[in-house]
Amino acid sequence: MMRHANGFGLVEIMLALLLGLVMSLALTQIFATTKSTYLSQTSSASLQEDARFVLAKITQEVRLAGMFGCLGRVEDKSRGGQFSRAFHAPVEWNAQQRSLTLNTAAIDADRSWHTWEVHTDCASSATAWTRGGAPKPAEGEIALAVHRQIYRFNLEREELALNGQPLLSNVRAFSVLFGVASGVNAKGIARYTAQPDPAMIRSVRLTMTLYDPADRTQEYTFNVVAAIRNRLG
Repeated sequence: MMRHANGFGLVEIMLALLLGLVMSLALTQIFATTKSTYLSQTSSASLQEDARFVLAKITQEVRLAGMFGCLGRVEDKSRGGQFSRAFHAPVEWNAQQRSLTLNTAAIDADRSWHTWEVHTDCASSATAWTRGGAPKPAEGEIALAVHRQIYRFNLEREELALNGQPLLSNVRAFSVLFGVASGVNAKGIARYTAQPDPAMIRSVRLTMTLYDPADRTQEYTFNVVAAIRNRLG
């Protein structure tokens, strides 16, 4: 008596293999898409975090630009009289060198690297000294640390540097415009320009474009406007 053998036929095996292959390809595609999305979101978040850190630092210093004490006049006893230029032009943008110079009050607790010290009694006298050459403040005087910060954009390296040290890489563009008033005593902003009269400056607009070198996300352009809190000029 003949018995029928139980099992799978060739057609069934081929169909099972084909179905398994289709499912494997679908899962692989889902995994690849998920990984690509994750890398894109991570890269985007990293660019935004870098921009937020750098622009927040610069805007904080912009708001303190020109804050050289309580008085409108400061006697310059710094080396070579360098403080006088900082006093009259606390914010400068050099379009050719792509550099932004900020002369600003210290915002950190460590004042060991400041450029100048201003000693003032906030009533009748204020004197500027070069770091390391300043005497002890006289009785009734306070010492205000002043930094010179130079941000320079290197187009060839696509890098933003601070005082000659690399600060941020993968920078496609960096530019500065100044919101200026129509007159010395006017408060509103009449227009934006790259080369203003210091006395007319009311705000600073920073524009920076960052990119991912691995091309995992699109380029991002960030804009921020910082108001000048201290009258310049």
